[in-house]
Amino acid sequence: MPQPLPAAAVPGGAGEVLSALRSLPRSDQRRWGELYVRGLLAVREKKTMRALAQGAGSGAEQSLYQFISRSPWHDAPVRGDLARLLDERARPRAWVVQPLVIPKVGRHSVGVERQWVPQAGRTVNCQKAASVWLVWDRGSCPVEWQLALPECWTDRMDLRRRASIPPHVGPLPVEQCAVDSVSTMAREWGLRGGPVLMDLRETAPEPVCADLVARRIPFVVRVHPSSLAAALPGPAELLPRLHGRRVPVEWFDHATGTMRATVVGAAPVALCGVSARTGPPVRLDLVLLAAWAAPGPRTPSAYWLSNLARAPLGSVYRTAMLRRRVERDLAEVGDGLGVRDFEGRSYRGWHHHMTMVSLAHAVTALSPRRAEDAA
Repeated sequence: MPQPLPAAAVPGGAGEVLSALRSLPRSDQRRWGELYVRGLLAVREKKTMRALAQGAGSGAEQSLYQFISRSPWHDAPVRGDLARLLDERARPRAWVVQPLVIPKVGRHSVGVERQWVPQAGRTVNCQKAASVWLVWDRGSCPVEWQLALPECWTDRMDLRRRASIPPHVGPLPVEQCAVDSVSTMAREWGLRGGPVLMDLRETAPEPVCADLVARRIPFVVRVHPSSLAAALPGPAELLPRLHGRRVPVEWFDHATGTMRATVVGAAPVALCGVSARTGPPVRLDLVLLAAWAAPGPRTPSAYWLSNLARAPLGSVYRTAMLRRRVERDLAEVGDGLGVRDFEGRSYRGWHHHMTMVSLAHAVTALSPRRAEDAA
């Protein structure tokens, strides 16, 4: 049996979050899960099995490895229970899709491939994943994860067997992984709906928007001007309409902890979208939101598409800016909890580890000290 870590090693209130482990069928699984989460919170260096098991007694390292990489427990019920707890406690304002790039040395970890990473401007040997975060004014927490597998992993039976990739899992881009995740959250977990925030500047927005509209999920997605030029007839005609409807919007910048003001405009637009799930083209009646970094230039500095046609303009823009809360928390909390540290090779193990990271993140996000720091 694992020896418990000292109570001082983790923030107070961990017990409430760890109650999400109650769906695990065996008591020993619940004990090892609690030890793993407490290790993520207490260990300051890289989250190896050896580091997490230190001080937990003889055989703890092997038992933790077995619990994460091989034990056949299902992660979805744990994530769902955690999401419902956060939904009740924190009253999230949005669901933020946060892509995750996990650099790797070697080719053995599941999903690893040399892939183009726009943020880095180069090809990186890495895993790519999509996470969905619940975000509120003073915090955020990831509750759902999907690993985006390249075709080189899904098309080779030897790699599928080696990594124990389930038969139903195929190759999907990160943005489609995200759509599937938010659909699961809305349909199966019983959470209050979004809106969903995504950055689609590196892909065509129409398929994702069509998918979200078909599933009746509210959204605000950032888009690149070039995709607007391709999707909208006469996009230049929109500029006068956007410019004529500009208003100043005050908003809290979670990246800097300061109040800011931005000039924002909006205009209705119609796109033609083909959902990856629904088939035939559909008309998408959306709102195009534009922001100006400075009041002088005629051309906006950023664009979003949304189906929140009846919401006040300022409210939609402030919601879009909640992405900065997640970016801050990923850097300040998530990376320190081992969100990129899993070294196992199995598909199941990766999802188990990320589920434990979510629990550890929730303990931190709900702690009174973190709420004071985030204020």
